Amino acid sequence: MDLRQLRYFAQIVESGSLSKASRQLYVAQPALSQQVSKLEEEVGKPLLNRSSRGVAPTENGLALYHHARFMLRQLDQALSIARQESGALQGMVSVGLPATTVAALGLPLVRRVRERYPNVVLNVVEGMSGHLGQMMRLGQLDLAVLFAGDVAQDLSVEPLLEEELFVILPKASALVAPRRTSISIEEAAALPLILPTSTHGLRRRIAAEFEQRSLAARIVAEIDSLSLLMNCVHDGMGATIKPMAAVYLQGARGRQWRALSVSDARMSRRNYLYSLPPQRLSAAAAAVATELKDTALALMDSGAWTGVTEISPP
Repeated sequence: MDLRQLRYFAQIVESGSLSKASRQLYVAQPALSQQVSKLEEEVGKPLLNRSSRGVAPTENGLALYHHARFMLRQLDQALSIARQESGALQGMVSVGLPATTVAALGLPLVRRVRERYPNVVLNVVEGMSGHLGQMMRLGQLDLAVLFAGDVAQDLSVEPLLEEELFVILPKASALVAPRRTSISIEEAAALPLILPTSTHGLRRRIAAEFEQRSLAARIVAEIDSLSLLMNCVHDGMGATIKPMAAVYLQGARGRQWRALSVSDARMSRRNYLYSLPPQRLSAAAAAVATELKDTALALMDSGAWTGVTEISPP
């Protein structure tokens, strides 16, 4: 087994097709198939299920893929560190951010890192918190902002900020009287709500508040795409419950929104910054972690990111 075979195999799994992987790797498809066959022979088990629709990893193949991706990423980081000039931070840093966090923090963070560390390549991965947590556990990310403080014991974690959750609807909506700035949780449950699916941490957080008061939410749609969800809300299909960052989303900017606080419940969620353990964290990743925290604080202090507060140390 060599690194070339692992790179080929990882690309095939990610492409879902030998032909697509062949084009992306600039390797002839027969040569690619031959390398996979050699890898399967060495492992002693099938690694790919082949069908007319493409290829998918077997259970053993998926396990190999996760470990291969971790090994390849660590090798790339090691080479980057070895090549960097003395005193100059270089290399790639992968940061996982949920969609609402990307909307508020993404552009300012990328801009700040580009200005201060021009030789650092920032790889921002947007996804649901649960998926990003899994990527952190597999070592596929250097840093991630997640909404639970117990994702993994072997990772470094620190509180970042706390976001208030608001009932968000278009400014012209007749669902709530125009002059109101707050709403009770019972009134919120009675609104036609568009929320993420039950696998989403935010949905579970909202459901817990409703269940605590024996309230049944009136769900009219379940959408995990933040941009589509906000488009549906703006189109008048219902209201949603989100942090203020949801209205910073590209496409939501410039629209007229109302954000009503919940008057009789503490509707909020904590954000935590996760990073690889110190012995595995590159100097570039450590610098980006500092920039992420400083950027978040600067956005809060300037009022550019509203509805968030810094978490006080215990």
